[in-house]
Amino acid sequence: MSEVAAAFRELYGHEPDGVWAAPGRVNLIGEYTDFNEGFVMPLALPHTAVAAVSRRTDGVLRIHSADIGGPVVELRADDLEPLSGAGWAAYPAGVVWALRQAGHEVPGADIHLTSTVPTGAGLSSSAALEVVTGLALRDIFQLPLSMEELASIAQRAENDFVGVPCGIMDQTASACCTEGHVLHLDARDLSRRQIPFDLPAHGLRLLVVDTRVKHALGDGAYAERRAGCEQGARELGVRTLREVPFAQLHSALGRLSSPTVRDYVRHVVSDNERVERVAALLSAGGVRGVGPVLTEGHASLRDDLRVSCAELDLVVSTAVSSGALGARMTGGGFGGSAIVLVEEAGVDPVTKALMTAFEEAGLARPRVFEAVPSQGARRVG
Repeated sequence: MSEVAAAFRELYGHEPDGVWAAPGRVNLIGEYTDFNEGFVMPLALPHTAVAAVSRRTDGVLRIHSADIGGPVVELRADDLEPLSGAGWAAYPAGVVWALRQAGHEVPGADIHLTSTVPTGAGLSSSAALEVVTGLALRDIFQLPLSMEELASIAQRAENDFVGVPCGIMDQTASACCTEGHVLHLDARDLSRRQIPFDLPAHGLRLLVVDTRVKHALGDGAYAERRAGCEQGARELGVRTLREVPFAQLHSALGRLSSPTVRDYVRHVVSDNERVERVAALLSAGGVRGVGPVLTEGHASLRDDLRVSCAELDLVVSTAVSSGALGARMTGGGFGGSAIVLVEEAGVDPVTKALMTAFEEAGLARPRVFEAVPSQGARRVG
């Protein structure tokens, strides 16, 4: 992290108060469930957003990204306005705004950022930026905030300042995951438990396959599906779809007026059940049994929620036909990444099959790497 601090010194002409890191995440199971107050099960990746930060007291906010390039973005904390179109800088600036809206004194800062979290891959690069900014400002200004509260601040930044209606999973995963575990999160009351996830001990690996594609169809699709889920809850007379028991799903579907809403409800209620099934399998040591649940979840995302795409479907079908235990798209969909659960001996054959399938389809080679459950946000310098 000394390189980040050195870049900060060169940029701003003084030492940072510290250096912090926050990871991206991959979601094992439970997609589009968090904003329905359901269950999710993410793990933090070793890829992180890193921030060197120092306090200011003059109301000025200066933000720079080593990855984006360009000049320092200079803003005034008092002038921050939601949906102001600040580009990438809206993510860290939104955290400053959300902290101040929550009554915390943040009188300015100098921030230099860099990140190894792939952007556009469905791995929560934006949440990593938000959480690392929030953690640095909490420490610098000694704000009385827990990691859970920081995650909520970061979510508010993305929802209200940037204008993306995401749930709480991404920010909580970045803030609260622990090394060697998946995080079982109840998005209704934010209770969580860390479930051991030591795949090498079972001779297994979890691969992330970044398709390197992002389809424009996804730009407004998340909000449309969220609205459809809310409509389904209204028609069923419940506050959120979390309140629909899986055992009563069939009867609930029969009370919905729209085939599209019916499909959305089917996915959310069944994916909540899949999270609980995976949690039980992991707790009982039945890790290999997780594979078919992943593939089942992909079919639901593809057919009911309709958020997959040809490239993600190609990853799943190729991986499974090449011997993987299971696979599914992860994240918001319409491109981005899929995950593949595979025997250790199958990593190379499955990876080779994926490369061949993409080449034969005339597609750019995907990026494949292992998902290693890593530590959440922390100070690193």
